[in-house]
Amino acid sequence: MSPSGKNKLGRPEEEANPSPAHQEFTSLLQRFDYAFKRGDIVKGIVVSYESNGALIDIGSKTAAYISLKELSYPPPASLSEALTIGEEYEFFILRNEDEEGQFQLSRKRVFQAQTWQRLEEMMQNDAVIECTVSSIVKGGLLVDVMGLRGFVPSSHLRVRDSYESLLNQKLPLKILSLEQQNNNIILSHRKVMAEQMAEQRSKLFGNLTVGDLIEGDVVRLTEFGAFVDLGGVDGLLPLSQMSWRWVEHPADILKVGEKVKVEVIGIDTEKQRVSLSIKSQFNDPWVEVSNQIKLGDDVEGTITRLKHFGAFVEVFPGVEALLPSKDLMEHEQKQGKKLEPGEKIHVFVVKFHPQERRISLSFTPLTMESPQNDFPPRSMASTD
Repeated sequence: MSPSGKNKLGRPEEEANPSPAHQEFTSLLQRFDYAFKRGDIVKGIVVSYESNGALIDIGSKTAAYISLKELSYPPPASLSEALTIGEEYEFFILRNEDEEGQFQLSRKRVFQAQTWQRLEEMMQNDAVIECTVSSIVKGGLLVDVMGLRGFVPSSHLRVRDSYESLLNQKLPLKILSLEQQNNNIILSHRKVMAEQMAEQRSKLFGNLTVGDLIEGDVVRLTEFGAFVDLGGVDGLLPLSQMSWRWVEHPADILKVGEKVKVEVIGIDTEKQRVSLSIKSQFNDPWVEVSNQIKLGDDVEGTITRLKHFGAFVEVFPGVEALLPSKDLMEHEQKQGKKLEPGEKIHVFVVKFHPQERRISLSFTPLTMESPQNDFPPRSMASTD
């Protein structure tokens, strides 16, 4: 030490050459010189496990604490599944220091922040995300979106099954809107399905030709026919193409969800419509009946339907002949009872034109005086 007790800079010798105790104190000051606050993401090392959480060294004067429920969503079965002692992780400061100087941490919030960022990127890229249906609520479904809660409105769902059957099932969805501040995520299933169907429709029309036999699913029944899903395209199966026999309503022979084999009989690429048939796959009974029945034959038939102009009688599978109302009423008066659909009767063929798909019947054998124009106009024969 110089005689004056000062170094060349005029400072006391003890300041220029701090003691070990002074150095340790300075190091402690620097260690606890932090400005952590709620919302910050900090790095910390796992110190120990507690009963329902863990202590984390983040550089504060007291080890921070993280509870089991703040580790992940859903919470892990044990602390060791999510944290390893001595390892460093990122944490979100959930609460500021308490009276004892301890911060409350969350690892789940770090994942959420990262998830929101990923969701923003997915929405910008119009990407499809697989989400698990967690519950049914008024107006739609709640889904698990990578640990966050999302909502799918009913108007954006395109499913054939009941909502209950979707619980715990995965749905392909697209993000419609994100509001991180309100923790609001709106998604659409309809948008995904519409794009998939458009792609399938384009592919199907590119490969489809008249005469193709395809297996499809009946998806809807109407008064005039049925719609059959061919794999992205709903084709129309008209009532008249369901069977060679008379069909009153599609529900008489088909049901929704049933698989049917259909033949493509028409394609309108511009309007993207497909016409289908079932009966075209079978021989036309009106061609075959020419070899089975002839004019004047006594035949047994089954009454299929009654109209004001007479009764239709199936005289050969898929072939209906007309018994005029005059013959019907005379027979009922003689027998003293009315004939009903399903009854079998013996009649005579008094007019036979299978090429025109017309056969006329009578309870009286054919004679030269038999009427030759018993058929009503076609428009009447097809209506009540």
